[in-house]
Amino acid sequence: MEQNQQQRASRAYQLHPARAAITDLFNLYLGRTTPPTRQKPDDSIREPPNKTQKRVTALNRELPPRNEQFLLDFQQLQSQFPEQEQLRNMTESVLISLIIQCSSHAPRAEFLLFALRILCSIGYIKWDTFLPPLLSSVSSAEMSSGQGNQSASAISSTSFPQSGMLPNSTTITTTNFQPANPTSPMPSVQGVGSPAQSANEPSSCATLSPMKLSDVQQSTSRMTSSVRDNAISSLRQLCCKIILTGLQSNLKPVTHADILNHMLNWLVNWDQRQQGADDISSAKVWKLDKALTEWLHSCLDVIWLLVEDDKCRVPFYELLRSGLQFLENIPDDESLFTLILEIHRRRDMMATHMQMLDQHLHCPTFATPRFQFQVSINLSGEVVTNVRFSPITYPSVLGEPLHGEDLAASIQRGTIDWERALRCLRHALRTSPSADWWKRVLVLAPCHRAQAQVPTPGAVFTPEMLCEAIIDRIVELLKLTNSEINCWQEWLIFADAFYFLIKNGCIDFVDFVDTLVLRFAENEQSILRSNHVSWLLVQIIRLELVMIALNTDSRKEETTRKILSFHKEGRTADPNSPQNTLLDFISSCQNLRIWALNSQTREFVNNELLQKGKQIDEWWRQTPKGEHMLDYMNLDNRSVGMFWVLSHTMAQPACETVMSWLTSAGISELLPTANSAPNERMMVMREVSPPPVALLSGLSINLCIKLAGQLEESMFSGQVIPSTAMVETYARLLILVPNSLFRHQLSHLSRNPSPGNNKPGVSLLVLEILNYRLLPLYRYEAKSKLLLYDLTKVVSPLKGKRGDHRMFRLAENLCMNLIMSIREFFFVKKEGKGPTEFTETLNRIIITSFAIIIKTRGIAEQEHLLYLPTMLEQILANSQHTWSEKTLRHFPSILREALSGRIDKRGLSIQAWQQVETTVINQCKQLLSPSADPTYVVTYISHSFPQHRQYLCAGAWVLMHGHPENINNSNLGRVIREISPEEVTANIYTMVDVLLHHMQLELQHGHSLQDVLLKTSNNLAYFVWNSELLPLDILLLALIDRDDDPHALHIAINLLDRQELQQRVKFYIFNCGPSEHWLYAGTYKRVEVQKALGNHLSWKERYPTFYDDVAARLFPVIPLIIYRLIENDATDSADRILQLYSTFLRYYPFNFTFVRDILAYFYGHLPVKLVLRILNIVDPKKIPFSESFAQHVNSSNGPICPPLEYFATLLLGLVNNVIPSLNNISKSGLVGDASSYVVRAINNKITSPSHSYEGQKPFYQIQDPGTNTQLVLDTAVIEILSLPVPTSQIVSALVQVVVHIQSTLIQSNNGLHGAQTATGSILPTSPSGGSTDSMSANRSTTPSVSGVTNSSFVSRSGYTCQQLSCLFIQAGGLLLAQFPPEFHVQLYAEVSRLIKESWWLTDAKRSLGELDSAVGYALLDPTWAAQDNTSTTIGNIVGLLHAFFYNLPQEWLEGSHLIIKHLRPVTSVAVLRIAFRIISPLLPRLVNSHALFNKTLSLLLGILVDVFGKNSQPSTPVEASDISDITDFLHHIIHYEGQGGPVQANSKPRPEVLTLFGRALESLRPDVQHLLSHLKPDANSSIYAAARPKIPQMQ
Repeated sequence: MEQNQQQRASRAYQLHPARAAITDLFNLYLGRTTPPTRQKPDDSIREPPNKTQKRVTALNRELPPRNEQFLLDFQQLQSQFPEQEQLRNMTESVLISLIIQCSSHAPRAEFLLFALRILCSIGYIKWDTFLPPLLSSVSSAEMSSGQGNQSASAISSTSFPQSGMLPNSTTITTTNFQPANPTSPMPSVQGVGSPAQSANEPSSCATLSPMKLSDVQQSTSRMTSSVRDNAISSLRQLCCKIILTGLQSNLKPVTHADILNHMLNWLVNWDQRQQGADDISSAKVWKLDKALTEWLHSCLDVIWLLVEDDKCRVPFYELLRSGLQFLENIPDDESLFTLILEIHRRRDMMATHMQMLDQHLHCPTFATPRFQFQVSINLSGEVVTNVRFSPITYPSVLGEPLHGEDLAASIQRGTIDWERALRCLRHALRTSPSADWWKRVLVLAPCHRAQAQVPTPGAVFTPEMLCEAIIDRIVELLKLTNSEINCWQEWLIFADAFYFLIKNGCIDFVDFVDTLVLRFAENEQSILRSNHVSWLLVQIIRLELVMIALNTDSRKEETTRKILSFHKEGRTADPNSPQNTLLDFISSCQNLRIWALNSQTREFVNNELLQKGKQIDEWWRQTPKGEHMLDYMNLDNRSVGMFWVLSHTMAQPACETVMSWLTSAGISELLPTANSAPNERMMVMREVSPPPVALLSGLSINLCIKLAGQLEESMFSGQVIPSTAMVETYARLLILVPNSLFRHQLSHLSRNPSPGNNKPGVSLLVLEILNYRLLPLYRYEAKSKLLLYDLTKVVSPLKGKRGDHRMFRLAENLCMNLIMSIREFFFVKKEGKGPTEFTETLNRIIITSFAIIIKTRGIAEQEHLLYLPTMLEQILANSQHTWSEKTLRHFPSILREALSGRIDKRGLSIQAWQQVETTVINQCKQLLSPSADPTYVVTYISHSFPQHRQYLCAGAWVLMHGHPENINNSNLGRVIREISPEEVTANIYTMVDVLLHHMQLELQHGHSLQDVLLKTSNNLAYFVWNSELLPLDILLLALIDRDDDPHALHIAINLLDRQELQQRVKFYIFNCGPSEHWLYAGTYKRVEVQKALGNHLSWKERYPTFYDDVAARLFPVIPLIIYRLIENDATDSADRILQLYSTFLRYYPFNFTFVRDILAYFYGHLPVKLVLRILNIVDPKKIPFSESFAQHVNSSNGPICPPLEYFATLLLGLVNNVIPSLNNISKSGLVGDASSYVVRAINNKITSPSHSYEGQKPFYQIQDPGTNTQLVLDTAVIEILSLPVPTSQIVSALVQVVVHIQSTLIQSNNGLHGAQTATGSILPTSPSGGSTDSMSANRSTTPSVSGVTNSSFVSRSGYTCQQLSCLFIQAGGLLLAQFPPEFHVQLYAEVSRLIKESWWLTDAKRSLGELDSAVGYALLDPTWAAQDNTSTTIGNIVGLLHAFFYNLPQEWLEGSHLIIKHLRPVTSVAVLRIAFRIISPLLPRLVNSHALFNKTLSLLLGILVDVFGKNSQPSTPVEASDISDITDFLHHIIHYEGQGGPVQANSKPRPEVLTLFGRALESLRPDVQHLLSHLKPDANSSIYAAARPKIPQMQ
């Protein structure tokens, strides 16, 4: 219906008499004949004229009137029609139609241009309503002339952002234009300007020979195409002239945007018109090129006019994101090349503001959590916590960070990006991150991935990258081995990772073997001197993917030959050592396996090695079996090695042997207890010594997996209770091979159900293993949060279940340890809705844990900041607890503000008690009197109200009157055991409230505080130790949570001081053996359940404990007590508690993390004595403290800042152990090209032969913190936090070392030889080619640091001095980012001071050119300056800050605003550029934090106003065009923020940001304001505001 109405309206519009009159008037002046539709009737039957007649008619045609007469004629025509607006619309429509038809006729085109100018001069034609329909009609004409597909696709393509500004004219609805011919606005374009051929005229083709018909058709097609292309060129040329005329007027932003879109579209698709013109004659090509050149130049004139700075009709930024510079076929035209070159120049300058100064050096260190710079979508719950962080990002052409599988596939081998990826992978293979990390970042090999598998966003490493990195690591380890450095432990660590990567299909095994053989054949043949490679391949040869490759792959025979070719005859100084024995026989194991694998490949097997394999069988036959088991505790080295060999050859017999050993002592029946069921029999394995780690470490991974499976089957079957040795062996296997053997125990049991899995004993065993052995492993594998969510499902149903106290308290204690171990923000509910399912105790601990996390590590992501209020609401939904002011003052501000408004309801609890006190006391008298009827217990439990039962212990306390013998503890114990664990917890909290209230009353009545405390302590000791009625850990937590009462902490301290607890702790330590449980070689002594757990938890329990103990339950509690004591300024008490329990805390699995966190949490509030006591918690022999640390932290001369060399040594440790290595190892084999890791090890062996090589420690030796890199980094953090000197001195020293490190290093003779970096280094080529002459007089190098003796720094690092100076900057930024915000404040102040004091900024005699040159050089990549030995203070400072920002959580980025505040007022462009270069790269990280983004942007605009404000007085006058890179960046970053990521074609700024700019622009100089005019919220002057229908008005 609507379509019919539109058609009728269009027809009426076409037949309107005014349209015909206007057309006739224009035709008259154009010299055109009357159209055929209006000829006389008899004209149609005339004979068609021949060519001569045509020429005669043309020559005798009547001349058109003079142009000057046109205006009078038009005004006369105008007076004949009253509807002037309609007449104007028809005039524009006719003009557009005539322009398209007459564009190829030069005189007519000139007249139309004249007429357009005349009509516009009198205001009759409006450019804003004329130009968009004109451009739309031109596009339609081009499509109808044979370029429809190309033009349509170009218009809709994303090669330039049409919709980024405004919709182009093809989508604008216009009412003033109706084409003359709706079906084709440009009918018969090939005939424009010449008469059309008559249909009745005979075709010349008809008379040609059939043999030449195809040639003639092809020639005709080419001629037709050339004529058409000429017509299009003429049309575009005319349009450009019209547009140039129109641009002399003030057009609307929407019109400017539309014009630019069409101009860019024409340029991008300029070569589409050339199709089919290859064989045209050279003369014709010249004409085509001439026509093309003309409209190209006109088009460029339009573009330059649009973006010129004087008018800034369209921001130049639109060209930067247009894609014009990426034309695949650039015409040979200097003008276009000039524009493209300018786009590239400004794009590159703009992109620098998006990137960190040292972007290419940023790689994960595996020492801190990796913060993701941007999140493309909003997720909730666990998905966010497991978001696949990208380990590295590559900057795009516009500077924004990009990552992902598709991007990784495009990285070319040999590029800096490729080397950066390999740098990360090599570092990962050295430091052995968790399997979780590998899964997130690796792309599966093509042969192992499903066809339908979608790309992984976080995967940034291809199989080719990983394959090269693995081979590099193999070569590296071989070089260490050949240098007689014992690196067997590193081979074991690498084998674990290698097995995992092959098993999961991350590389193609066949391609890997081919590449490895080629590598050895080309460059590294001399280093293959041992069988380590064969050993690696034997580890994986039983994997399914490897078996398939060796059986079914087309290259299986060749691959088999290559595998066998790695065999080398070993010649070692100690042939009987276990690893040498293994390597001696490993090739025999390999040959035996291949012989049994495939009959087709048996011919390649080495018969001598097969014969040698018989010695394995012979040794195995001689080994005692059965009851006379091989004694693993007393094996000699040769036997250990042979058993390792056996594990690689016959895994099943070796596995059965270990299992036989563990069960060799037999089984016995567990004696029944008084409360156990009469017919229940429980069988338990007798204890043996667990196999030592030294034996287990060399077993094949295949055997370890088999053994772990059989141990699980035996332990969790529920038939026989396993021995502690069996459980310990299981735990040792998991921590020995963490990547290949890890399994989530709770999920694993649910996936593999067995009859025993549902038994309570099995659940208790699993919880004990998790709580006392595997928590560090879960943290290492990034599975702590997943385990916490699974434990919630265990705790939630148990907390209300009556009588099941042992399992609940164990699970609750496990949750405490988990919560205190997690050191990154986590969601308290997996689904993210409703209150938590945790207990009241756990909810309180979560708040404390979050306070520690936020204060010591910050909140990494904006989503976490947004979730924090919801999280607090979930935690506190069912909690009445409030935190004291003393506690809240140490909480981070964001948490303190959220909690300070809670109503203190502790007074209400006493009121509630007083209301029910009479009833409760009466019930307690009946229940707890010494002569009470035991049967009343059942009555009480069944009929008492829950609100009364929660005051049971409080009533018992009142009835004691200081004499515990006054109550019936038997009945009380029965009731407490029968009620639910949740009710027991409530009883403890209410009892604490009541006893504190009674203490106040007693003190008011004149009793001495000492007597009251003693009586209270004795009564509580009766509850805990004499009758064992209440869990000690919950009681202590309840007491310290009432630190608002001055006596609560005293009571807790008295309980910790009591001898009963001291004896339990000593007994626990005696039974545990060494704190490193994996070193214990004796036989475990099983402790009775009642003795280990007390009456309350062991009531009806018979299932024995393995590691659980009342004392062990205090591991998460004592650290919380220390926190609470320090919060209340009771540092002396904290010191005494730590002194009492320092040995005990050595067994705490997270004691290292505790030390690091408490020093950071209370930094500046701890006395030196307490700091030393805290440091004593960890074993200094196992922590890599600096040699001089002890004397600096405990100096007898008072607090003196250590010398700069101390800080330099700390940073060197980070460079050597934490920062990923720069060097490549695979190119030439020269020492200069070798890995710094190898060079450093060899140098240290030469210089310090007495010091054995340590290398990377295995996970089981450093379970806390988990990786060697984190151990080294956190050790440095602990050292700095422990120094008794002001923060400002520490920060100043670190900054001085980092900023001036290169000049210090180059003074050393050791560093002067290395002016060039290693061949494969990731350092880019210096622009000056490494010449030291590149530094002119006005570019000063940094002074050296006094007090640093640099003679050994370079040799100790394995780097050249140029590389080392760059890595010092990285290490300094990483280290400073680990400290609490107090350090950041000092850092910002110090760097601001150094910038302001820079001599070339303060020297007024320097010219503007010199200053620009100095600033420009300083803000280049510092690695370039390092290669030239021309580092500058400013460059190193910016590099340091960017390395610092890179490792900083988002919450702490706001502190960077202090830099701008310190630098203000900014009076020079030099300081302006420095400030922008420092802060600008932060803005891409803040796109999801709109408030912080706006605040940061406001500060940048503020310093822009300082320099270019209306009232500012800059030190040197500067043109606005000199900061074009800054203005381009400001355009780009607001589009980036509006999109929430990389700028797309349809990206638009947010209205709030435009309003922000609008306010700031009012204060700028007019010339600068003009460059940013499109960032205003005014739709009449901004193309971006015009695209937003509603913009907030400026206030």
